[in-house]
Amino acid sequence: MNDPDQCIAIPGAAPLPGPNAGSHRLPVRLLGIDTDREAVVYMRREAIVCQAEGFAAQTRVAVSSGARRIAARLRLVSGHWLEENTVGLSCRARDLLAVDEGDWVELEHLPAVESFDPVRAKLTGQPFADGQLAEIMHDVASGRYADIHIASLLSACAGGRMEVGEIIALTLAMAQTGQRLQWPTPVVLDKYRIGGMAGNCTTPIIVAIVSAHGLTMPKTSSRAITSPAGTADTMETMAPVDLDLARMRRVVDEVGGCVVWSDTVGLCPADDALIDVERSLELSSDARWIASILSKALAGGGTHVVVDVPVGQAAEIRSRDMAVRLIAQLGAVGGALGIQVFPQIADGSQPAGRGLGPALEARDVLSVLQGAPDAPVDLTDRAVAIAGTLLELGGRAVVGAGAGLARKTLNAGLAWQQFQRICDAQGGMREPRCGRYSRTVSAARAGRVSHIDNRCLNRIAKAAGAPAAPGAGMTFVAPLGTLVAPGDPLFTIYAQSAGELSYALAYAQQHPQVIAIEAA
Repeated sequence: MNDPDQCIAIPGAAPLPGPNAGSHRLPVRLLGIDTDREAVVYMRREAIVCQAEGFAAQTRVAVSSGARRIAARLRLVSGHWLEENTVGLSCRARDLLAVDEGDWVELEHLPAVESFDPVRAKLTGQPFADGQLAEIMHDVASGRYADIHIASLLSACAGGRMEVGEIIALTLAMAQTGQRLQWPTPVVLDKYRIGGMAGNCTTPIIVAIVSAHGLTMPKTSSRAITSPAGTADTMETMAPVDLDLARMRRVVDEVGGCVVWSDTVGLCPADDALIDVERSLELSSDARWIASILSKALAGGGTHVVVDVPVGQAAEIRSRDMAVRLIAQLGAVGGALGIQVFPQIADGSQPAGRGLGPALEARDVLSVLQGAPDAPVDLTDRAVAIAGTLLELGGRAVVGAGAGLARKTLNAGLAWQQFQRICDAQGGMREPRCGRYSRTVSAARAGRVSHIDNRCLNRIAKAAGAPAAPGAGMTFVAPLGTLVAPGDPLFTIYAQSAGELSYALAYAQQHPQVIAIEAA
């Protein structure tokens, strides 16, 4: 059996089996090598341990220090820069093990991962049996699955291969890999969005409106998967989001709501691991959307969840028929888990805001909260609609009156005041900063904007450095229906380096139909 060859341990997840008689005790060298999210250890090729255990390059090994135990990939090195009978650790391995230079660790072969067999079977069309997805998610959360094997799992779940019963089992299995929150109120509100539509960051606005009325909305959000900015990326330009579970509870107890990064809370470590690979592949599926949303809602203690479903040719959900099928599955899975789900179909033909990228989307959020005259109307309307539904679900407005109350909350400045309280409780508010390099792309002809390629917009913003560079991305000022003359601005690219600006500009020039203009 070919086992995963790249494993990441996730704090709070189920532990790997403990050291056995075949383990070897070695002193640590901290090498300062950044291997991103992959734990890597280094040893001399001629080391006694390598000879005795038959360790080869890329061997998967278990490394432990006290109660901490991780799976890592072994790299073999030559030369005398690493002592023969020591083990060098990458930065990721050091952080997971919490060791210092000269500490001792145990090293041994990693046991086989038997739960991968059902994934192979699923790829050939066989359904998951009872209990198999729970075992798979346990091993994913424990760091025993490689990225390549997670990619295989994601492929097995894509393309309509998952039945509703399997999605329910997957959702429950993911939620059970982490902690589960309980709140003292009978109604706990939550909100999610399907798909990688950039420029649609409504969550901070919604949380501020809803919690301003005394309702509980503990929002955990992910970083970007396929878009130039996830909600956590955008919120991080305005306030800290890397709160642990205890601090998140304190914030919610104090102000009623929060917007924090789901990874640091540790509610669904299996989902976090899957998202890391989805981000690299730019891949997702109906089953994964549903399981990701509802596992986090279940673990976070949510009782009533509104799901924003943008529909359009350049959105993840291309047609109303696709949306109807997805909504039916959301309702079935939510009902089986005791969560009331309220999907809302939205226009996915263009971003609701004007900024794409963390800081640029944050500027839109602040303009809406502050009631700026140039605040994006579509973004305001979308936030008001969702917040209105949540206010009705929370009993603060009768059915049909929620949107009006939400808009009054915005216009009176109450949501802005509440948002400042949330930011202060999370560690202090800060001003989002845009990239120092910028270039405006203008219309080459006169006419009316007839089509916007959202995927191409995403790629331009990501080419500029978003979301890794918070100030990078783009703003577009010519939404659908805009009349333009030659030389009128269409969008402006922002970057934090001249090289990234040039790269993004070159991509935009290669795709002139990103904003299509037809004769008026």
